[in-house]
Amino acid sequence: MRAQVLTMAESGKRKRVSDAEDGDSVQQNQKPKLLVNRDLLGVKTELTPAFSLSAFRVEKVLKESAREKILFLHGKVSGDSGDKKDAVMILEKTPLQVDQISNLLSEKSELKLQICNDIYSTYTLYPPPELSEIKTTIVYPATEKHIQKYQSQDVYLVQETGEDYRNITLPFLQTQSFSIQWVYNILEKKAEADRIIYENSDPTNGFILIPDFKWDQKQKDDLYLIAICQRHGLKSLRDLTAEQLPLLRNILQEGQEAILKRYGLSGNKLRVYVHYQPSYYHLHVHFTALGFDAAGTAVERAHLLSDVIANLELDPLYYQKRTLTYALRTDAPLLKKFLDAGKC
Repeated sequence: MRAQVLTMAESGKRKRVSDAEDGDSVQQNQKPKLLVNRDLLGVKTELTPAFSLSAFRVEKVLKESAREKILFLHGKVSGDSGDKKDAVMILEKTPLQVDQISNLLSEKSELKLQICNDIYSTYTLYPPPELSEIKTTIVYPATEKHIQKYQSQDVYLVQETGEDYRNITLPFLQTQSFSIQWVYNILEKKAEADRIIYENSDPTNGFILIPDFKWDQKQKDDLYLIAICQRHGLKSLRDLTAEQLPLLRNILQEGQEAILKRYGLSGNKLRVYVHYQPSYYHLHVHFTALGFDAAGTAVERAHLLSDVIANLELDPLYYQKRTLTYALRTDAPLLKKFLDAGKC
């Protein structure tokens, strides 16, 4: 079983870092570079917390999905000193790989009959260990908010006007203490540097393109990459104006070109979009294979980047004015703010 270890926070706000603090910043006229992608798994860094499956004890199943073949677990991890810390484990069956069919359908696998009726039969196939991997994501140490994030709950639609954002959502975000240090670790190449697919180092209009942790990079059918903007201070769709059009155009054009060069998928086979609300508040753009039914592509959350660019070309303040509809979970503190204000 391969384990991906990730310490992450869902949302938050960090004070903008001045250009003087960005020691590795590159001048705007420097040519973006295409970096070699290598699997980070198995590479130890000082930012990777120690984790042992033998120390993990399941406390509760947070959520399960038979359709997506994914399981979310809350557990406790015993430390050397005897203390126990919370952890979230996400177990996900990886897709079947075409280039492994010959190994899958060989004497290494075991086939057991379950049902036989006329010409129709159902079997259970037990593949060899090397073809039985489960993608495993670890959030450790996990906070109560991480546990709540993966807990199955009802959701409600919120219609947020521009005024609602300024009076309810933005003040709420400014009170939150979630860290997105893991994002800055990527931008500063303190973590996951070997996973970078493409980089435009311009501090204002540049970005880093990196595979999302949800993608195991073994097939293109479920391709999933994230473009993280270099500029600090842009939290979400609501912060975008015509000033960010060069950044957004760079992400769309250069991101598609990098994916074509690296994976052979052209722009018309990609879904490129922004989430609102986002899962963390540093501007980032999602790139997924068009045929892949990725989580988070529902109409109440995903906004195509090409549409975002067109809207800002029509009205530089489009996203300061427009009413945006999105879903919030029952336990979301922001939902309570809207309920208290009588807005939903």
